[in-house]
Amino acid sequence: MSLHVFLYGAGVSSTLDSPPVPTLDASARTAPRRRTRFLALPEARWALLATAAFLSALPLHFADAPGWTYGPLYAIAYLAGGWEPALEGLRALRGKTLDVDLLMIVAALGAAAIGQVLDGALLIVIFATSGALEALATARTADSVRGLLDLAPVTATRVTADGEESVPVNRLSVGDELLIRPGERIGADGRVLDGTSEADQATITGEPLPVLKTPGDEVFAGTLNGTGALRVRVERDPADSVIARIVILVEEASRTKAPTQLFIEKIEQRYAVGVVAATLTVFAVPLAFGADLTGALLRAMTFMIVASPCAVVLATMPPLLSAIATAGRHGVLVKSALAMERLGEIDTAALDKTGTLTEGAPEVTAVRPATGSGLDEDALLALAAAAEHPSEHPLARAIVVAARARDLRLAPARDFTAKPGHGVTATVDGRFVTVGRPDSGLDAEADTDAGRDTDVEGGTVVRVERDGALVGTLVLADRPRADAAETAAGLTALTGTSPVLLTGDNPRAAAQVATATGITDVRASLLPEDKVTAVRELQRAGRKVLFVGDGVNDAPALAAAHAGVAMGRAGSDLALETADAVVVRDELAAIPAVVRLSRAARRLVVQNLLVAGMFITVLVLWDLLGHLPLPLGVAGHEGSTVLVGLNGLRLLRESAWRRPDGGRPRAL
Repeated sequence: MSLHVFLYGAGVSSTLDSPPVPTLDASARTAPRRRTRFLALPEARWALLATAAFLSALPLHFADAPGWTYGPLYAIAYLAGGWEPALEGLRALRGKTLDVDLLMIVAALGAAAIGQVLDGALLIVIFATSGALEALATARTADSVRGLLDLAPVTATRVTADGEESVPVNRLSVGDELLIRPGERIGADGRVLDGTSEADQATITGEPLPVLKTPGDEVFAGTLNGTGALRVRVERDPADSVIARIVILVEEASRTKAPTQLFIEKIEQRYAVGVVAATLTVFAVPLAFGADLTGALLRAMTFMIVASPCAVVLATMPPLLSAIATAGRHGVLVKSALAMERLGEIDTAALDKTGTLTEGAPEVTAVRPATGSGLDEDALLALAAAAEHPSEHPLARAIVVAARARDLRLAPARDFTAKPGHGVTATVDGRFVTVGRPDSGLDAEADTDAGRDTDVEGGTVVRVERDGALVGTLVLADRPRADAAETAAGLTALTGTSPVLLTGDNPRAAAQVATATGITDVRASLLPEDKVTAVRELQRAGRKVLFVGDGVNDAPALAAAHAGVAMGRAGSDLALETADAVVVRDELAAIPAVVRLSRAARRLVVQNLLVAGMFITVLVLWDLLGHLPLPLGVAGHEGSTVLVGLNGLRLLRESAWRRPDGGRPRAL
């Protein structure tokens, strides 16, 4: 059963009895983690057993202990790590295809047959570990998609002719009327019929602040209602709600994403067929001309060893894994070698706004006393903060934080009341204080007596009155990150084109952030499916898109993009699991850095493949045209493996990320 079918079978129940006033913080915006444990996966358990057996055998082998002490351990490593790829390879063979998985198993068995048991076991362990990590990534992505279930309530309060009834959300129909009490999650997409409140819909649109909802406004399932009660008419079937479509989009994007492969995997079919065919030829032709069976078999096994893709595998993996380790040291978690390779291929960047280019929370950016109010900036801010102190609204918290940052004394407030969508009132030092939105709307221009036009700076204007008279205004805004402009410039330099800003926020807010960061292509008021459409349009035009986001609403675009990066500190579970990489420390400038690192890794991969290819060619020709002693063939094969492995480890150096002078990351 697909996830969107049982989307409403579990989740957060709506609170029906005396709900508390909600605290609209980041924790309310994301679903709790329900993660698959690594050892819960059979692939992980088999890989762990194979690795443990291999590591146990190594010291005995190198200590020249009797073969019976380490031989069984190697056998366990072969069986535990090799049975599954061998089975998959045989299934592929039944489908008339031959892949490197089966070839690696044959090469490992061939190595064991001629006494190179350690080489074969190492090959098996590498493949088993890689398969386990891939299975874990797949399971974690499925966990995060299922986490969306927790954003939707199980039940809703439906208003009927006889009163109210609690019904399962999946039984709602278009036209039903719902009562949404304070603190409840909205049960279905619909339109407000009556009431005033604010809804935290960051999970859907990415807007950083709760949005005022009045009659006629649209609301979305799974978003959190604020302090007011709403009556909502259902306008969309629950199975077709925006949040349900997010699940569908993530599933579809994950299935249809272009099957990018590691460089060597692009030729694995031909390589595998060629090696098998050549090995059989090397064995059969001498027999046909009268060679003895043992000599022909030894030559064929030598050929299999020197032609096996061990060096080719190590040519690819160490640079990418070293790049992953270096990125991890600098706060960027890249989830796989494939993800690291993709990051270096991008030629266009698309960025979310709220929580990505901006901090994702409001801050007081201006304090403007009105002429003749008798208040300076500190007095005005202290007055507003005292009135707002009992409130849980994000704007109120920002005002209080700003006052505390200036070490201002907050007088106690009495007779506090909050009116959803309008503001608060309180008595402070015996004076009646009102703090709230201007009559013309939350984003209206400030009164000319209070200061400058808010269009200049762009922000949310809060009006402060004392005993009915305007005493000043505060401006709050979601500020761009300090490194946002540098990041946009870095991505422009890397890709040759300016990033695209994709946001669910309003055009005015998007334009202000774009101006501050130097971005020229701005697309605002986008729902999650609109972001996916924008990413796919760029990709249909031949671009390889890097998308950077942090919210649930960004997850479909992260899945659809050629490479996706999530901001880790405030990122939703779904975004973190869907993305190819996570910026753990929220340092935006790390994104162009990891792209540069990926490109350096790709260049080392090409170098290593050339070296590995040269060694394989020389050894194979030597074996075919002359007589290559088995010890020399093994030495040449192992020497090339060590050489490309060491070359790949160059990216572990600190200089691979930043120059010695502490400047920007450099390409190798």
